[in-house]
Amino acid sequence: MRRRREGGPGVLAAVLVVAACTGSGREGETPRFGFGREPSPELLAAMDIDVRPDGKGLPEGSGTVARGREVFALHCVACHGPTGTEGPFDRLVGRDPREGFPFGEKAEYLGTRTVGNYWPYATTLFDYIRRAMPQTAPGSLGADDTYAVIAYILHLNEIVPEDAVLDARSLPDIEMPARDRFVPDDRAGGQDVR
Repeated sequence: MRRRREGGPGVLAAVLVVAACTGSGREGETPRFGFGREPSPELLAAMDIDVRPDGKGLPEGSGTVARGREVFALHCVACHGPTGTEGPFDRLVGRDPREGFPFGEKAEYLGTRTVGNYWPYATTLFDYIRRAMPQTAPGSLGADDTYAVIAYILHLNEIVPEDAVLDARSLPDIEMPARDRFVPDDRAGGQDVR
């Protein structure tokens, strides 16, 4: 019986490509692969859309609960249901249990993490919705509609009143019910990681 040779021509070709690419730079230089281009400042600005918990990165604009109801009906109902509780995808609405947050203690609470009982920062909603929602057209909502749908979702979770208007100044000030359930990561990184 003949023993099959390990590796073969595919492995050899991959080794040659890596050697050719990494061996082309001078000592101490980052290797260049001969493709791509330097990003323009406009491209970098378009990609720099992250929003921090303190609100840094939030754009100008504003949204109301009433407008959010309309945006939700147009873009969110198919995945999250008419009231944000039906699905078929993640449940967005739910504040119970209001005390205790027994996710690790009781099996019936596993898988019921919602905006109202689990998310620690309202600003995270803006970051996530702007990047990933609606699922069929991520990034298609403007700042005003994003603020509006967040206002509506927070209203459904009894976090903001029906007349709430959200913007870059008011969104970071919202105290989410689960905010104190998280421990800030205060590690310095690198050699200082504990």
